[in-house]
Amino acid sequence: MRLYLIGMPGAGKTTLGRALAVAYEVPFVDLDEEIVRREGRTVVDIFQNEGEAYFREREAAILRRVLEEYPRLVLATGGGTPCFHNSLDLLLETGLTLYLAVPTSELLRRVVRAAATRPLLAPARDEAALRLRLDETLRTRQGFYERAPLRCTPPTCTLPAVRELIDRFRTTA
Repeated sequence: MRLYLIGMPGAGKTTLGRALAVAYEVPFVDLDEEIVRREGRTVVDIFQNEGEAYFREREAAILRRVLEEYPRLVLATGGGTPCFHNSLDLLLETGLTLYLAVPTSELLRRVVRAAATRPLLAPARDEAALRLRLDETLRTRQGFYERAPLRCTPPTCTLPAVRELIDRFRTTA
């Protein structure tokens, strides 16, 4: 089993991913954490010193390496992962992709305190600017996210509900 979680920053990909990995008894990988481990520096540092284009190239390369190394896993992608370097096509071809469709109001509540540690959200100087940034980012990514065959929207993104959704999909596919 390979399960990929996609969605905006703050959607809960890492939290749900860890729980799903335990439930399905497969390894869990957070792609951003894997990038940090392999690059030896933070995502913020990479963005600041190398820029987004470099980060997206490394992200795509590391994604491909992770998929070579793990025949079974739950993977929490970065929010932008599916939108660059044909990564979504790779995810769709090699496993089951779940979109965590969290409304902007909930994303804002979840990321407002940690926005400074998220390179694409850090420029937002106040809550109104952060909301605008989240809305704009979601608008540009929505078409990618919606290609996922599975989708959950809070409050249905609980471990039992998502397991049922996945198991139902797997028996009908």
